[in-house]
Parts: sequence; C-alpha cells; structure tokens
Amino acid sequence: MRTYRDLFRAPEYTPLFASFTVQASAQTVSGLALGTLVYDATRSPLLSALSMFGGSFAQMAGALTLLSAADRLPPRTALACMALLFGAGTAVLAVPGLPLAALFAIVLGLGLVASLGSGVRYGLLSEILPEEGYLLGRSVLNMAVGTTQICGFAVGGVLVVALSPRGTLLAGAALYLLTAVVAVTGLSRRPPRAAGRPSPAETWRTNVRLLSSAPRRCAYLAMWVPNGLIVGCEALFVSYSPHHAGLLLAVGAVGMLVGDTVTGRFVPPRLRERLGPPLRLLLAAPYLLFAVDPPLPLGAAAVLLASVGYAATLLLQERLMALTPVSLHGHALGLHASGMLTMQGVGAALAGGVAQATSPTAAMAIMAAASVAVTLALAPGLRPRPALRPAT
Repeated sequence: MRTYRDLFRAPEYTPLFASFTVQASAQTVSGLALGTLVYDATRSPLLSALSMFGGSFAQMAGALTLLSAADRLPPRTALACMALLFGAGTAVLAVPGLPLAALFAIVLGLGLVASLGSGVRYGLLSEILPEEGYLLGRSVLNMAVGTTQICGFAVGGVLVVALSPRGTLLAGAALYLLTAVVAVTGLSRRPPRAAGRPSPAETWRTNVRLLSSAPRRCAYLAMWVPNGLIVGCEALFVSYSPHHAGLLLAVGAVGMLVGDTVTGRFVPPRLRERLGPPLRLLLAAPYLLFAVDPPLPLGAAAVLLASVGYAATLLLQERLMALTPVSLHGHALGLHASGMLTMQGVGAALAGGVAQATSPTAAMAIMAAASVAVTLALAPGLRPRPALRPAT
C-alpha cells in the first residue's frame, strides 16, 4: 500500500480519517480560544500556555491507569462517547464567570480522557490497515492535523474576533458533537481487540514491559522530550505576539504538513533511518534565532522551517513498531501519544515559567537549546541498525 488511492480504498479508513479531522479542528479552534480567553483575563504567559496545553499533564496519569482499556473497549462506542465528553466539557469552559480553578480542573479532566482516546484510535488504525500501510495511513492523519491547524488557527483567529473567545469555544463544542456523529455513522461495530477487564494493574504491567527494552525506551524518550520542549516554544506564541498567534500557529502547521507529506509518501524506506537525525535537530535549531528577538516575518520563517522537523516523530513511530510485538501495538501507540502530550504540557509549563522570569523570545531560545541537547544525548541509542527485531 503505497498510494493515497490504495489507502482510501481500505474499508473504514475514510470515516476514521473524517472523524479524526473534525476532532482535530475542534481541538485547534478551542485551544486558541481558551488560550486567548485566559490571557485576556490574567495577562499571564504561564496561565495562557497552561490553558492550551495543561491538559497534557493528565495524559500520563491516564497512561498509568486507563490505557489497558484502549484494547478492551468497542472502538466505535469508545470514540463516540469520548467526543461527546469533549463537547460537553468545552461548552462548560465557555460559561461566563467560570473560576480559573474550575477551568483548569475541566482541562485536566479532558486530558485524562484523551489519554485513552489515542490508544483506541491508533489501535483501530492498525486493525483497518495492513502492516505495510500503517506508516502511510498515520502520515495522512498527521497531514490532516497540519491542514486542519492551518485552517483552524486562521478561522479560529477570525472567530475569536467575530464571536469572542467564548463564542469560539461553543463552536468547538459543536465540532466535537459532529465528531461523535461521524464515528457512529461511519465506523462499523467491532468487538474489543483484547479480552479481559481493563485495570490499573494490567496497564502498569504492560507499560513496564514496553519500557524494559532499552531500544524502545530510547525511541520513546526521543519522541517525548525534544518534541515537548519545542511545543513549549509554541505555547508562547500568544504572549510573544498576541495579535499574530494564530498566524504563527498556522505557519507551524504548514511546516508540519510539508514534513509529514514528504516523509510519509515520498521518502523510500532505505533512506528513512538516515533522514531521522537531521530532522530531529531541525525541529529545534531554528528557534535559537529567537535569542536575538527577530521581527515577526523572520520569526515566522523560523517556525515554518522548524516544524518540518516534526516528521522525525513519524519515523520514530515506525521504529517503535518494528521493536514491538504486534499484540502490543495499540498499547504502545497509546503510551507514545500520552507520554508525548504529557511532555508537551511540561514543556508549556517550563516555557511559561522561563518567560515569566525573562521574556517570551528568550524562553523560546532556551527551550530550543535544551531540545538540541537532549536530541544529541539520545543520538547514540538511535543509530541506524541493519535489522530491527521486536523485543519481548
């Protein structure tokens, strides 16, 4: 399966793609609106960043307790119910006068639910597509995120002005409801992928098994930490340029779309291992330019170039799948997504704290330098190998 035509001919890929795209649109519009709402109320870069990405902190709690349910729930029902929960939670965030403590409690609760959603969705993707089609299918989902962010941040910026941040949150809630409708009407009823009852103990045992392998552990760290530090830079866009944050986020989405498109569709398998190291460095290096407080056009160009480097995560996922038994793919992908989003929350908090003490541009440069350092430290464990075999 090497062409997009083959991919969309696969039964159920199109409705999965559609539900994923609508949900990504809802997240994009709602995140920008919430960050703007909190910044307008508090003028705090830290609180604004946490409102946009703080739900990621709950991802790890979910990965440690809920993730075993990802393979033990009917996928269609699980995806639809989670979309309804997100719609309801986003609508509550739009309530005037909602205390900040309540707002962040809702954000964390939705983050906990999201930790389960990633495992369900990507586990279903591995069922729908044959093994050789997974990379292409996942790259198209990543491309969908990039495209919806380009449009969503642009449209979201207009909606925030035209409808207010609260009105934009209600628009996001409506998109979540549409996600549930698409999932119910487009996906077929499937039984759970695994037998048995989900439990925190089972989740913990499988996590320990996945992380006990040094090559897998190195791949996880490379997907989690450098990525999270750079998302911390993105969390400062609102405080760096309040009137152009949507533009900067959209430019970053363009770069991510370019990287995923080229890597997922046009790079031959024999070159993927060699392409990984430069992409991992590209993700952070352009943000070092913010140390000199560049004008907006130059800063936007740096964001565009750096975001191409997000394609490195796609290659690391392929490496992770090669190192993991097929029976653990769903859980492994859920752990990857939860850990990555958790580190994005950590990165947003760190960046916001550094920006409070220095400035948004200085904080971006510091986070980029830290990302480069971590990438270089992990490089020996990610060297290309002739043949990757799944660890136990």
